[in-house]
Amino acid sequence: MLKSMISLLALLLVVTLAVAQPPKGPANPNTRYGAGTTATGAVDASRLPGLLKNDTGKLAVKIQAKVLDVCPKKGCWMKLQVNDSTTAFVKMKNYGFFVPLDIKGKTIVLDGEAYQHVTSVAEQRHYAEDAKKTQAEIDAITEPLKEYRYTASGILVLQ
Repeated sequence: MLKSMISLLALLLVVTLAVAQPPKGPANPNTRYGAGTTATGAVDASRLPGLLKNDTGKLAVKIQAKVLDVCPKKGCWMKLQVNDSTTAFVKMKNYGFFVPLDIKGKTIVLDGEAYQHVTSVAEQRHYAEDAKKTQAEIDAITEPLKEYRYTASGILVLQ
């Protein structure tokens, strides 16, 4: 019985490690992740501040944006360029899919929901650790951050 339990735990560990890896292969144009999407009807991410200006809820919107950063651990989050001074933080819906690390620098279309969010110091530091920031950069995070967030259900790589 103990042997069976140990074997089961070992199998679960292997499956968990396999699942927790970013997708293999390059993020080439027309590659889709999650539920997938098309470019039809996508608005430029620079319109997010205006779309969310007076909205305290979630807004279903398809956006096009450039990927500035991606979680180097497993591709479970991204940062998008909204405009010259603003970014949006993206998580994948229900952690149902990840993106490859080489999606950084690509222009993509995302289908999902945008909203405003106040990110705690602890959460910001967690993501900074994920991004392998220096300890000095992590320690410099001392204030909650009001930011744009996006929950992606599908992604299409444009270029």
